[in-house]
Amino acid sequence: MTTDTAIFPMRINKYLAHKNYCTRREADTLISAGKVLINGRKAKLGDIVAEADKVDVHFRAKNMRYFAYNKSRGIITHSPQLGEKEIRQATSLVGVFPVGRLDKDSHGLIILTDDGRITDKLLNPEYEHEKEYVVTVKETLAANFRERMEKGVNIEGYTTKPCTVKILGEKKFSITLTEGKKHQIRRMCASLGYVTADLERIRIMNIKLAGLKLGEHRALKDAELASFLRALALA
Repeated sequence: MTTDTAIFPMRINKYLAHKNYCTRREADTLISAGKVLINGRKAKLGDIVAEADKVDVHFRAKNMRYFAYNKSRGIITHSPQLGEKEIRQATSLVGVFPVGRLDKDSHGLIILTDDGRITDKLLNPEYEHEKEYVVTVKETLAANFRERMEKGVNIEGYTTKPCTVKILGEKKFSITLTEGKKHQIRRMCASLGYVTADLERIRIMNIKLAGLKLGEHRALKDAELASFLRALALA
């Protein structure tokens, strides 16, 4: 649920490639054309980017593709180890990458695209985009479970942001977050004494799983796609 780690500072073309905007060579073309801004000023070839810098890329993406994909358990979204199956091996789609993470033991919705612009727009917690999950735990939920989760939970010194929880059963609930710390929901549950038995992501902003079977994908288009890109300030 987070972006890949990177070593800062780094050259601007490497940064754009790391963020999946384009290749380094394509980045140089965008920079030369004045389409890249660093902290509000036009970038120059060879500029160095620090982690705190704000980078904007202004170009119109043509023929970009966007898909909702229902990831199965056991599929790795990033950096598979020997013997593990990576998400791009699990689908017939070519030339797309997953935006964000969904851990190996979780399943459900993930966005696949070839539009690198949406990586930071969707994953940066400052934008507070909603993601919704259905969670089953091994223990019966206490009467005050919803209240304790919604107000924020201390996970190893960090208090999570307020969220929305709906109780769906004795051991089942839905949770809507606007942040994405590593294994956040599992860690929140563990902090309150619960073991997560199943975790499924069912929504990212306005994009819903909508009956997709495990391993299936569908193209995002028309009003659904337009609303998604508009909310990311990309349309």
